[in-house]
Amino acid sequence: MKAVAEEINNLKQEDIERLENEGNIQLQTTNHPLLTTDVEIIAEDVPGWQVANLGKLTVALDVTLTDELKEEGISRELINRIQNLRKTKGFEVTDRINVTLTDHPFISRALNNNLSYICAEILADSVTLDNQLTEGELTTIDENEIIIVINKI
Repeated sequence: MKAVAEEINNLKQEDIERLENEGNIQLQTTNHPLLTTDVEIIAEDVPGWQVANLGKLTVALDVTLTDELKEEGISRELINRIQNLRKTKGFEVTDRINVTLTDHPFISRALNNNLSYICAEILADSVTLDNQLTEGELTTIDENEIIIVINKI
């Protein structure tokens, strides 16, 4: 059994594929074939990847959060908050706006790197950062308080 277990553990990828496709393979240590019913073939997650199997189909997704992805998420949250504020204020969907935000380090880089995308989504002619902002709508994004002021053009 020890020799069989070692041979199974050392199977190459093409041997495993042949076992899955043909239903069996011949081991070198025994005269009996190894059947798919004799083993359980599982895929293990690779660190930073999410792996899913369905029959012969395997999909791996890189789930590493890069700074760029984090900034995109912050930008989407900011867009959501501004769109909700537009709705609360009764603005029309086509109204152009100017936006002023608290100059918070949490959003400033995301805003600068995604400015054209944000402006297009919220129909803003300008988005400015102001570290002296004291009045406006207070909102929280990932536990960071931000003041937002929107004005219809």
